[in-house]
Amino acid sequence: MSHVSICEFSEAYEKQVSELILHIQQEEYNIEITKDDQPDLMNIPAFYQVRKGNFWVAEIGGRVVGTISLLDIGNNEVALRKMFVAEEYRGSSFKIALRLLNRAISWAADHSIKTIFLGTTPQFLAAHRFYQKNGFIKIDQKELPSTFPIVKVDKFFYKFQVENAAE
Repeated sequence: MSHVSICEFSEAYEKQVSELILHIQQEEYNIEITKDDQPDLMNIPAFYQVRKGNFWVAEIGGRVVGTISLLDIGNNEVALRKMFVAEEYRGSSFKIALRLLNRAISWAADHSIKTIFLGTTPQFLAAHRFYQKNGFIKIDQKELPSTFPIVKVDKFFYKFQVENAAE
């Protein structure tokens, strides 16, 4: 198996990141969403890599095979966004999703983040199981902080309490 590296987003990854995310959304899950509907994809550093937020890619042999980001929503809270893994790299043999999630949680703990919130679509059933297996608790939309950016396709919401977050 090729070496997987998890690294912070840089401009060099922009095209591959957009292509990966749009392919999964549009081709695999038939979600009616375009790049124009996601202006964050056109300026990842300014959107995600500010304050206590960040964006990471999983890369194998120069190819982006996964993404994850944390969006700073204030009050030492973040929104987990853009968690995608290429279909052929999903599952326990590669553990790319887990490695991306662990990197984000570790970052959150190191940056005094208390809570990670996320929204997901009904179609992403495997994602629901993955998040629950990794300590996320399903919550009602009304339990989200007012600063949480709700995406129109998201109907299920989760939260994760970060351990060792500095007070």
